[in-house]
Amino acid sequence: MSATVELTKENFDQTVTENEFVLIDFWAEWCGPCKQFAPVYEKAAEDNPDLVFGKVDTEAQPELAAAFGIQSIPTLMIVRDQVAVFAQPGALPEAALTDVIGQARKLDMDQVRQQIAEQQAQQQGGQGA
Repeated sequence: MSATVELTKENFDQTVTENEFVLIDFWAEWCGPCKQFAPVYEKAAEDNPDLVFGKVDTEAQPELAAAFGIQSIPTLMIVRDQVAVFAQPGALPEAALTDVIGQARKLDMDQVRQQIAEQQAQQQGGQGA
C-alpha cells in the first residue's frame, strides 16, 4: 500500500484543511525527473507517518497545477496550517528532502502567520494611515 495520497480537485481543499502538515508532489507520468523522485518521496512518506504526503498528477489535475502556478515538475510544496511554507521545483535528493521536512517541522506557525500579516499590511501601503 502506498504511503502517499492522490490529490484531486475533489479532495484537495479537504485534505489541506483537515491536516496540519501536508507535502504535495506535483508530477506527471511523462516526466523523467518525477519518476526518479517518486521513490525518494515514497520513502519519506513511510519515514514520516504523522505527515500527509499528497501527489498531484498535473496531467489529470490541470486546474490544481494552474491554481498554484506550477511551471515545472516535479515541484514540491509544503503546506502547514493551510499556509504554503515551501515550494521548489526539481527532484530533491533524499538528504535534501529530509532536511526540508525537518526545517518545516521546526517552523513557528504563529511567527509565520505574523510575517504574512505584516507583508500584507506593507503591500497595502499603509492605506488609511
